[in-house]
Amino acid sequence: MLVLWRDVIDLIPVMVARDSYGEETEQDGTPRTVFANKKSVRQTEFYQAMAAGIKPDIVFEVMVGDYADELKVKYGEKYYRIVRTYSANGERIELVCSIYPMEVQTDGTG
Repeated sequence: MLVLWRDVIDLIPVMVARDSYGEETEQDGTPRTVFANKKSVRQTEFYQAMAAGIKPDIVFEVMVGDYADELKVKYGEKYYRIVRTYSANGERIELVCSIYPMEVQTDGTG
């Protein structure tokens, strides 16, 4: 099946390093630009994530070979954290993302 890619995203690896106080800090690696399809968050995915205190904002579909366990995505001018991945067929993978930095849901109002 031919897939037409409508969007371009940057996949950003995250490395953990120690600062001068010995605390772990995250540092972004070199982004890689890949073709993707922006998708809506499915209703079941949304409610399952909300129950865990995570607000999924967007889903990107990319080829499995293009994804190397990166933790962040840049789309346009916004940054997202990948909170879950899903591959149904082994060829494409869905990256479920929350806006970065993530806002923790504490009062249930979003």
